[in-house]
Amino acid sequence: MRVSYHGHSVVKVETNGKTILFDPFINGNGLTDLKADEVKADVILLTHGHNDHVGDTISIAKRNDSLVIAPNELAGLLGKRGLRVHPMHIGGAYQFDFGRVKLTQAFHGSAYEEDGQVYYTGMPSGILLTVDGKTIYHAGDTALFSDMKLIGELANIDLAFLPIGDNFTMGPEDAVLAAKWLQAKKVVPIHYNTFPVIEQNPAAYVEQLDAGVGQVLQPGEVIEL
Repeated sequence: MRVSYHGHSVVKVETNGKTILFDPFINGNGLTDLKADEVKADVILLTHGHNDHVGDTISIAKRNDSLVIAPNELAGLLGKRGLRVHPMHIGGAYQFDFGRVKLTQAFHGSAYEEDGQVYYTGMPSGILLTVDGKTIYHAGDTALFSDMKLIGELANIDLAFLPIGDNFTMGPEDAVLAAKWLQAKKVVPIHYNTFPVIEQNPAAYVEQLDAGVGQVLQPGEVIEL
C-alpha cells in the first residue's frame, strides 16, 4: 500500500488497484504537487465541508465517477451536485469493497461556500480507514480532545495524519499530546504553511515525538505500509 501526502490535508492511498483521496484541496493549494484535472480517484473521503478540504471534489468525482464518502449533510449537498455519494455519521462504520471506513468526532466547524451562498454541512469528522489489515487515521481539522485516547486504544493505528497549524486547529504542542494518546506507529503532520496564519515548523514538531514515530512528508512523498 502506497500512502502519499500532497500539501495541506491532501492524502492519497493506492492499494489493490484503487486510489483513495482524502480532502482533495488542489486548486488554491500552493503547496500541492497535484493538478486537479489530472487526478484519478476511485474514492474520495471528506472530513468536513470547508472549502479547503472539499476542494476539487466535484470536478474530480464527476470526471472519474468517484464514490464520495462524507458526513451526512455534506454528502447530501454533493449528491445534489450530481455526485455518487455515501453518507455517514460520527461513530458509524461501513465495510466497502476497498476497505472499512469509520468516522470519528472532530472539534471544528463545517460549512461550504458556493457562489456567495453558505451551506451547513453537518458535523466535522476524523476518518479511520482500514485496508489490508492496516489502519490510517486522518484527523481532519480538529482541536485536541481526550477521546483520542479511546480512538488509540480501539483502533491500533498504523499511520496518523494530524493537523499542527494552530489558529484553526490544534497546534504543535497539542498535536504532540494527540500523537501520544493515539499511540500511532507513525505520525505525519498536516494542515500547516498553506496560509500565513498556520505557518509552522514540521521538523520541530516531529522532533518532539517519540523516536521513530514522526515523519515529515514533502508533497508527493510516499510511505509504504
